[in-house]
Amino acid sequence: MRKLCLWALLLSSSFSAKSQIALTMERALEIASVNSPDIQTSLMNLERSKLNLLAQRASLKSKFSLDFNPVTYSKNRSFDNRLSQWYTNESFSSMGTFRVVQPILWTDGSISLVNSFGWQDNKSQLTSSSSNENKSFQNNLYLSLSQPLFTYNRTKMALNELELDYENSMIAYALQQLSMERNITSSFYTVYTAQSNLQISEDALESAKKSYEIIKNKVDADLAAKDELFQAELNLSTAMSSVEDAIVTVENSKDQLKQRLGMPLDEDFSVVTEVNVEKVYINLEHAVESAMHSRLELRQRQITTKQLEFQMIQTKALNEFKGDVSLSIGIMGDNEAFGKIYEHPTQNPRVAVSFSVPIFDWGERKAKIKSQETAMKINVLQGQEEEKTIEMDVRQTYRSLENDYRQIEIARQNVKNAQLTYDLNLERYRNGDLSGMEMSQFENQLSSKKMSLVQAMINYKIDLLNLRILTLYDFSANKSIMPEINKLLQK
Repeated sequence: MRKLCLWALLLSSSFSAKSQIALTMERALEIASVNSPDIQTSLMNLERSKLNLLAQRASLKSKFSLDFNPVTYSKNRSFDNRLSQWYTNESFSSMGTFRVVQPILWTDGSISLVNSFGWQDNKSQLTSSSSNENKSFQNNLYLSLSQPLFTYNRTKMALNELELDYENSMIAYALQQLSMERNITSSFYTVYTAQSNLQISEDALESAKKSYEIIKNKVDADLAAKDELFQAELNLSTAMSSVEDAIVTVENSKDQLKQRLGMPLDEDFSVVTEVNVEKVYINLEHAVESAMHSRLELRQRQITTKQLEFQMIQTKALNEFKGDVSLSIGIMGDNEAFGKIYEHPTQNPRVAVSFSVPIFDWGERKAKIKSQETAMKINVLQGQEEEKTIEMDVRQTYRSLENDYRQIEIARQNVKNAQLTYDLNLERYRNGDLSGMEMSQFENQLSSKKMSLVQAMINYKIDLLNLRILTLYDFSANKSIMPEINKLLQK
């Protein structure tokens, strides 16, 4: 039995002697904001949306391009229907085209400035042995406008969709930060609870050791029966087992917290915090109003509504009547001498108008429009239910907080009564007026009431945090946390 006690003491001391990092709640949140896998994923999605938006905005600026064909050579034999004879054509040319294209956001059109410059050497050999040859420079400079008609502005819609996607990603990142705070806090307090339970179990082990020594001395002095010693040994073994179970629980809860923090699993720490609970006054109407005006999920619902409206516009454009108009005007010149290219210029205006007229699509467009209308109705219904859910969650959390505080007051009184009961019965046990089994019940009762008090205070802390996240309002500091979120998004 002495060896067993010594082994338990060594186990407890070796556990506490490990090199540990003191981890506070604030430090845990700082680590998670950088290393948390969920935060990193959300941040990468935000970066992706931002880059897509930057790319779309860049596409609205002027595009400069140069196409260059330094050498083109061909030789072929063809039949001329007008002269009813064969001829051989040999051509060598070099050509380059410089183009500037400027998209027009407000009309979904584009305006282009194009200049094509080249040189060619062209020979034609007729069957009758007569031949023609031309060597000349040529340049074609023109300005063109292309404009779609009777349809929606695809360029502007694409930009608006990416802007909404970026805003949605920012909101998702902010929500992930709030979710991370909730998860880390819950895991942190889980470790704290496990550590507190371990401490309580160690205290119970110390009490069991003292009880064992008391009854052992009595048995050695023939003042108590041996069955009391057996019961004391059983109580001591049970207390040791509880300590071992508590150690395992602590280590498992630490690993879960490490995973959420993004910490190496072989790094050890011990959470440090003070669970002091003071009642916070909460106005339910104010809490509900703050939630309905501030919740980011409601803005996400508005974004979804806008995206569905864009999809409806695209659906209605299926098999639509539409047109295109193209205008261009320019000047072209050619000459054997480079400096005389525009000695005899030729104007080359061009106008083209085209229409696409759908005739019959077997009801495809009508069915897809109805399908999209149904999707929009579903979104409206889901939005209404989401508002109800938000208000219901606030109300339930408010009630939980009120109940949590009442449970704390009850638990404090229970710990006080259990401690007094234990102290009185410990004296009776020393005097031999109480059996070891009965004393064990009072020890277990005291440990249970201490654990209940710790859990009740943690429940209050977590529910207060939940209310803060649900309403985006800090009732402890009596201020909104929206400025903090906006600062986070701007950063």
